[in-house]
Amino acid sequence: MTVKFKIEPTFDEQALDRCALMMSQSEPWITLKRDLEGCKDAMRGDYKEVYACFEGEKILGFIVLQMAGVFKGYIQSICVSPEMRGSGLGTELIKFAEERIFSISPNVFMLVSAFNEKAAGLYFKLGYEKIGTLKNFVLDGYNEFLLRKTIGPLKDFSPKIRNS
Repeated sequence: MTVKFKIEPTFDEQALDRCALMMSQSEPWITLKRDLEGCKDAMRGDYKEVYACFEGEKILGFIVLQMAGVFKGYIQSICVSPEMRGSGLGTELIKFAEERIFSISPNVFMLVSAFNEKAAGLYFKLGYEKIGTLKNFVLDGYNEFLLRKTIGPLKDFSPKIRNS
């Protein structure tokens, strides 16, 4: 894979807050009424990993992964700044996340709002399959599609050992 963007883990509290601000000002979170505080909460928590792409201090995009639990390997959020949409950054963030997740699980899961057709189109193009619909999941009147990409069944999977 040719990397066009540098994607790196993000731990800095100010950077996480800036990611949250960008998220709170973007779709689908505006429609789903996720305010800044809710977005800040989404950046933090046990077993979450945040990866971002910066240009200097400017955040171009980021992805939040949930790496434990029933759906370990869950892409919780992906956000690309408006000026970077269509640049390939979203695809690279997802491929980066898949590489990380496939090291510990044979499945990648994510939700996409049914009204977020452009994002859903990208995910389908990248090999994700719709495996269910969660009606009124985040907000009454709005459905989420549960998506999955897999490299095989759990029974046959062996995690790769990561070098820290």
